[in-house]
Amino acid sequence: MCQHKPHLQPQNVSTTMDLLHTGSNQLGIPLSEEQIAQFESYYHELVDWNQKFNLTAITDYTEVQIKHFLDSLAALPLIAEELNMTLPFSNALDMIDVGTGAGFPSVPLKIVAPSLRLTLLDGTAKKIRFLQHLVGMLALDNVTIVQGRAEELGRQSVYREQFDIVTGRAVASLNTLVEYLLPLARLGGLVVIYKGGGAADEFMAARKAIEMLGGETVRFAPVEVPFLAQKRFVLLLKKVKHTPGLYPRGQGLARKKPLG
Repeated sequence: MCQHKPHLQPQNVSTTMDLLHTGSNQLGIPLSEEQIAQFESYYHELVDWNQKFNLTAITDYTEVQIKHFLDSLAALPLIAEELNMTLPFSNALDMIDVGTGAGFPSVPLKIVAPSLRLTLLDGTAKKIRFLQHLVGMLALDNVTIVQGRAEELGRQSVYREQFDIVTGRAVASLNTLVEYLLPLARLGGLVVIYKGGGAADEFMAARKAIEMLGGETVRFAPVEVPFLAQKRFVLLLKKVKHTPGLYPRGQGLARKKPLG
């Protein structure tokens, strides 16, 4: 995966999601005019709400297309390949996005794969309010928005081991993240973790935790996000055993005393 992507300069970019349109084609995810319009609306709502609620540090039109939208979509071909499905998914898969923030990566994935039954999980009330507004404005169906903590939901039967796909794009270390995510995946389900340049070291430190929590690594791969120079990795874990009842631990222990 060493082919070079063209880097458009901001002065060459119009106000019609040109980078997203070009980059999604490079990823093998062509977008319809309606989907492009949804992403355009998403951007403007994000920037508007960000003035009041500080949802993200990334608000530049070019950077949102690359670092939020395309970065979110870059894992989708790997997910589809692992599930042996073509895009858009014909099956209605249950997906939860843990620590979704302003909706990344889940809302971009939902836009391009509308059949996903999506649960958005975040602990911050202002982000929940934004997501409620965004989902309604984009007319996304089969979306549930939950304010809470993964360490709590992972112990509740209505959420524990209920999801086909569990995603995480948070900044926690990998051996912490897997304790939040793996308990939510059903047997045979897929955990998808987005990571930056330090992913290799984190992965080495998290391998024991992955096994303890019932996971098996099926892919740890660099991904090329169009127009982005920084390294990105996607870790795919398959849930092969039930997560022991002890996990996830409460009282912030996943962060304070990571497994490993």
